[in-house]
Amino acid sequence: MRNPRTGRFALGVTVIAVPLVLAFLGPLFAGDPGPRSASFTLGDGHWLGTDFVGRDVWRQVLHGGRPVVLTALAATALSYLVALPVGLVSALTHHRRLEELLMRPLDVLLAVPSLLLILLAATVFSPGTVGLAFLVALVNVPDAARIVRAAAAEVAARPAVEALRMQGETWWRMAVGYVGRSMLRTLAADAGTRLTGVLYLVATAAFLGVGVAPDAADWAVMVDQGRTGLFVQPWAVVVPALLIVALTMGTNLLFDAALDKSGRRDALAAAVTLRRRPEKEARP
Repeated sequence: MRNPRTGRFALGVTVIAVPLVLAFLGPLFAGDPGPRSASFTLGDGHWLGTDFVGRDVWRQVLHGGRPVVLTALAATALSYLVALPVGLVSALTHHRRLEELLMRPLDVLLAVPSLLLILLAATVFSPGTVGLAFLVALVNVPDAARIVRAAAAEVAARPAVEALRMQGETWWRMAVGYVGRSMLRTLAADAGTRLTGVLYLVATAAFLGVGVAPDAADWAVMVDQGRTGLFVQPWAVVVPALLIVALTMGTNLLFDAALDKSGRRDALAAAVTLRRRPEKEARP
């Protein structure tokens, strides 16, 4: 009988491969732009028709994946790069003042709407693609840190963590070796959902002219600009939208399948380690 986890993993790889291949290899096969045609037309040598300014939609699809994929992935990774240490320290510290110092500024930042914060920052400087990734990461840090802290606090309350502390284990081993591994599935589920929100923020910022030009070859911009001719030339919207959905859904399937077994294996390994350590210490 086929393992359902293997099926989910294969499906995730299949779904996510299409947008990733187009994003990273598409520009190599895009070719010359060629002459422009009438806006939102089908046929005339254009596989998927033309967009709102008469450019070939297929060529825009080949060029438009790399910015949105790299920006979304970079922003998601940067947000966890900050949220993980902040959340773990807040959950495992026994100093109330340190916890307040770490979490209260994030609560203030969380109270400000994400898009408003990005727009306020954009009025001070022109972010560009790299700056947009940092801005989106910044507005995601407070929420990600709270999730990390909540998940870590639940694991830190287990008797296994207290046993590790009584055995004199280092903070790093407890935080990363046990607590971090035990909350992998929670973080993976959050990462898949957060990637969707990041893609939404990147797309909205692109619509408002933050980070990318209004007519840039970008899947998110294509969806927004093509909606005016949706019923005349739907491929200009449907294709990039499906690619964004495939990227998000494939990521969720991959994380869920990959960690389904490893999460249980890590928990079992931690339990075995805790069981064997007292026996070794008891030996003369």
